[in-house]
Amino acid sequence: MADPVASQISDAMNRLWQKFLPQMEERVETVQSAATRLRSGVALSDEEQSKAAAEAHKLAGVLGTFGLNEGTDLAREAEGLFEGHINTDSDASRRLIQLAERLRAIVATRS
Repeated sequence: MADPVASQISDAMNRLWQKFLPQMEERVETVQSAATRLRSGVALSDEEQSKAAAEAHKLAGVLGTFGLNEGTDLAREAEGLFEGHINTDSDASRRLIQLAERLRAIVATRS
């Protein structure tokens, strides 16, 4: 027999996920866009880099709330990379592309 409380909690978490999904997708897009620009040779302004770091930070928290620990770890890594000095031809810019793609997949899979 299913636990009705667990079922209610699961339903509530699913509703919250759907409510915040557009915001999470937007945050992933910000991270991915910044990574793509870096990779294509466009340097980010300090403001753009800070925004990407902040969005990655927020993603780390919300993904953890939903038990997506891999997503939390990847978002934290992206946050750390954006907080450092990144040049357009660095391993960091390549890694950011990988992180953004994986974050997008994690969010899409949970949907």
